[in-house]
Amino acid sequence: MSKIGIYIELKNNQLKKSNREMLTLARRSSAEIHAVVFADDVFPYLNDLAGIHTLIQVPDQNRPYEPDRYAETLAAIIRDRQLDAFLAAHSAQGKDLLPRVAAKLKSPLITDCIDLDPLAGRAVKPIYAGKIWGEYQVHGDRKLYTVRPNVIQVVEAGGAHPQVVKVEAAVVEIRTRISGVKRPDFQKIDLTEAQIIVSGGRAIKAKENFVILDDLAKVLSAGVGASRAAVDAGFASSDMQVGQTGKVVNPKLYIACGISGAIQHFVGMKTSKVIVAINKDPEAPIFKKADYGIVGDLFIVVPLLKEELQKQQ
Repeated sequence: MSKIGIYIELKNNQLKKSNREMLTLARRSSAEIHAVVFADDVFPYLNDLAGIHTLIQVPDQNRPYEPDRYAETLAAIIRDRQLDAFLAAHSAQGKDLLPRVAAKLKSPLITDCIDLDPLAGRAVKPIYAGKIWGEYQVHGDRKLYTVRPNVIQVVEAGGAHPQVVKVEAAVVEIRTRISGVKRPDFQKIDLTEAQIIVSGGRAIKAKENFVILDDLAKVLSAGVGASRAAVDAGFASSDMQVGQTGKVVNPKLYIACGISGAIQHFVGMKTSKVIVAINKDPEAPIFKKADYGIVGDLFIVVPLLKEELQKQQ
């Protein structure tokens, strides 16, 4: 029987939504599903992983992500388990890790997939800055993929808890070290996982004015993003940047406030299910791409929108 492997990425010891999307994708085939997680305790994840064949646990003593150790360990698991395909999220960690694994296995890798048949080696991904979709076909005994978050509709599946198999991490020379992780002063919603995003552009005028978008985001339980222009102007931090040189997001609802709609920003959020644009310039390019548009000053429109939404709660 064919076998598909999935790298389970954790954030603050929580299972990311993108893992559930990859599980849904893998379940479309009749293959055995083998998930790999670096964690000392896997009990909290067993319900979410119900129905798969095996959960491969790599105890890590709460050590931080180490690219060399993770890559060597995954490569060994893929070889030993004879996995035909292996998936990881197209996250910051997935984009760093899977190319390393592919190089060790000398196997083909397709990144940023928005649809794929992992066993057949067929995948669809955006190319030319998201202007078109490209169809790819790869061959080989093992095929690796990173999957863009929020493009697969999650389908929950029940079943028995998977068999848990412990595998020790590979002992390798650590050539790349994480010296530290700088976290924001408050907990932010991960933009790559957010269902709703409120983003601000240069028209926000000042860093302090982002509180207007923060207030709207709190009502919507949304993440807060920014255009590159806003980041370059110092109005927002780089982790908030959405676009070609920032994060690629796929929310159900994207509210663009004071964003002109340049292609560099659009390619980062074009797959949003619904796009709402707020801009006082009626000729702004964003209106040609939005599902709904509001011509007006964001400093007036956004607070009014927040008030109306609060009335509905």
